[in-house]
This record gives sequence, structure tokens and C-alpha cells, in this order.
Amino acid sequence: MTQLLFKNRRPDHTVLLAEYRQSGGYQGLGKALRDMDPAQIRDEVKASGLRGRGGAGFFTGVKWSFFPVDAPGDKYLVCNGDEMEPGTFKDRQLLEADPHQLVEGMAIAAYALNVNTGYIFLRYAYDRCYANLQRAIAEAKEAGLLGNNILGSEFSFELHVHRSAGRYICGEETALLNGLEGKRPNPRSKPPFPAIKGLFAKPTALNNIETLANIPHIVNGGAQWFSDLALTEEGAGTKLYGLAGHLNTPGCVELPMGVTLGELVEKHGGGVWQGRKFKACLPGGASTPYLTADHFDVAMDYNPLEAVQTRLGTGGLVVFDDRTCMVAATLNLLRFFARESCGWCTPCRDGLPMVCWVLEKIETGQGTDDDVAMLRQLLGHINGRSFCALALGAMGPVDGLLRHFEQEVVDHVKKGRCPLQTD
Repeated sequence: MTQLLFKNRRPDHTVLLAEYRQSGGYQGLGKALRDMDPAQIRDEVKASGLRGRGGAGFFTGVKWSFFPVDAPGDKYLVCNGDEMEPGTFKDRQLLEADPHQLVEGMAIAAYALNVNTGYIFLRYAYDRCYANLQRAIAEAKEAGLLGNNILGSEFSFELHVHRSAGRYICGEETALLNGLEGKRPNPRSKPPFPAIKGLFAKPTALNNIETLANIPHIVNGGAQWFSDLALTEEGAGTKLYGLAGHLNTPGCVELPMGVTLGELVEKHGGGVWQGRKFKACLPGGASTPYLTADHFDVAMDYNPLEAVQTRLGTGGLVVFDDRTCMVAATLNLLRFFARESCGWCTPCRDGLPMVCWVLEKIETGQGTDDDVAMLRQLLGHINGRSFCALALGAMGPVDGLLRHFEQEVVDHVKKGRCPLQTD
């Protein structure tokens, strides 16, 4: 099985520059600067089918095509490493093991986009990742892999790490830019999009850590090779899947894009813990609608998951066993999202606390049939009506709850308590 991002990963070990180069590190950067012009790299990334690994899944090459590479003046490349999505920890695993992949990926991306300055916006709590990146950047600069005239070329690139103050909303790209500028991290109105007016009002390209770490492998192996790694026809590359929740062997694994949900749970997650049964899961982090055991044959890729009305998101799989109350689980998630809202718009600021209030009534046995109806109304009123995508993501578990576990919600009302409670 081909390993790209985790090929150097070992327990409690961080790859330094010498070891990274021994495993082929920075060959992609050398090839890019020596044998390819920026347009060729952009075309190769587009042809590879790489999609953003941060949650939205937008095609990276298409996103880059909107960037004004020939515009004069300052332009920026920003890496979104805020990773505050509950159930998601893949970028942390990557940076703890092999930080030079991100450094090299950003250098190649900057060359492809004609950018000379880059920033890594990193989650505040990732102390080890921060130290690893600072060391990797220092090593790369000393070796002539960053800074002025990289590898004797005419291309120069400076890379900086910014530690986030820590809010979930900072994962939204324009809120991230405001935070990077030292402002309150409210999302910005779009258009203009960051590619036209981003950091410091200059053209800015934003990509996720895992996304950018794939760039050297695409340059080295080629677009077709990368695309063929996936198990699905429309997929591309490998994926870092997080395995969390009620599993015997939680962790983070790199597998071909499109592995089935069942294989992730049973083979790589070791099955459901304590001999219990699988009840549900969040397939791609806290902001994705639930799946059930009926979906074990679904490929963990963007299009197949959208076909069953959920999303791949970050690939952070969170499993719930058969003793889990899905109303309580959903309430727990909604409390997080309500707290992390920036408060900018009414559907998010007022709608999410209202959803929490209704779920609390139902879970504590005070709910009525009207509350169940109100939950459905709130889903319709909030989805697609907020200023940014936070509220839409927050309502993902509510959507899954009402589609797959409506009877459990109704039973809370009928019995006046959680039906999973023992008498």
C-alpha cells in the first residue's frame, strides 16, 4: 500500500532535514525549479484531481486558477492549520512526524503561484507542531531551500508561522485572514474572494496542511500516478483518516482515497470497543451528518458520501456504539458550535443556542411533539442562511439525527426521558 504523507512516520519520532532528504525530500522542489515553469506545476496539480483536505473539498488546481499569478505587487500563500474541528487531528499527526513535507509543499506552491511570502496559521495548542515547524524552517533556510535564490534559482520565498489565539471560526478562511492581521476573526463578505483581496488586501491563496503536503508527491510522481492511487474513479491520491470514538484501535491512518467505511471501522479501527455494536458515526468530523451501519459499503470519498447526504469533511471518523444516546451526542456537538460562533449573524448567534435549548428539553424528558417539529423548522431556517458555513456545518449532526434517528427523538418525548436509561 502506497504511503506518501506517512511514509516516514514512526512512534514519537520527528523527521529532521537529513532524514527527510534521504527519503527523497526536496526532490520535488528541485525538479520544479529546474525542470518546470509555474504554469506546468499548476496544470499538473489541476490534472491530478487533488481536492482540498481541509473540509470543503474544492479542487486545488481549480482554486489556484483563480489566483492572479501575473499581478504585480505583493501576493501571499497562507496555510490553514487551525484544525479546531472536533474529531479531527490528522494535520497534527503530520506535523509531529514529518514537518518538512509542508515546508516543501508550500515552497513549490509559492513558486507555482509567483508568491514570495507565506504564512502557516497554526492552532494555538499545537506546541510540538510549532516547535517542529520552526526547526524545519530554520533547517531549510540554512540549506538554501528557503529564503533568497532557492537552490541557486531566481525564486525566493520566506515562510513564517503564526500561532492562532484559538477559535473554531478561525478555520473559515476569511476569519483566518482577519485573525492573521490581528483583527477580530469574523468572516468577511465575499466577493471579493481572498484570491483577489485577501491578506493585507493583497491576492492570497489559502490551502490546508494536508493539501499542501501532497504537492511534492504530485510533482515527483505526476498527475496520473497520483490520481490512480485512489480506489474510486473520481478520487485522487491517498487520505489521512482519523479514527476516534468507540473503537478498539483509534488513531490516524493513511489509506487510498475511497476505502469503505466498513473497512475503516472493522479493519483499521479494530471494530467497536467492548464487544458492542456499531450505531452511528460522524464520517468527516463534527460538522458532518451521521451515517449508520447501513452505509458500511460507502466509499470514503467526496462524491460517494455526498450521494448519501453527508460529507467527507476532514476525514475525521468518530464512531458511536449502541449504548450512545444520539440526542445527547448531538446536543454535545451543538453546544460546541454555539459557543464557537463568532456572533456575527442571527442564524448562527441566536439559532444555534435555540437548537441547544430544544435538544436539552428533549434529552431531559421535557420535550413535546412541538419541540420535535421546531427542531425541523430550525434546520430549515438555519441551513444556508448564515453569513459563513459554520452554522451549516453545525446543523449537519441535527440533519443526520432527524434522518436516521427520528424514532429515538420521538421516544424521548413519549417516555419523558432518554429511552436508553435503565429503570
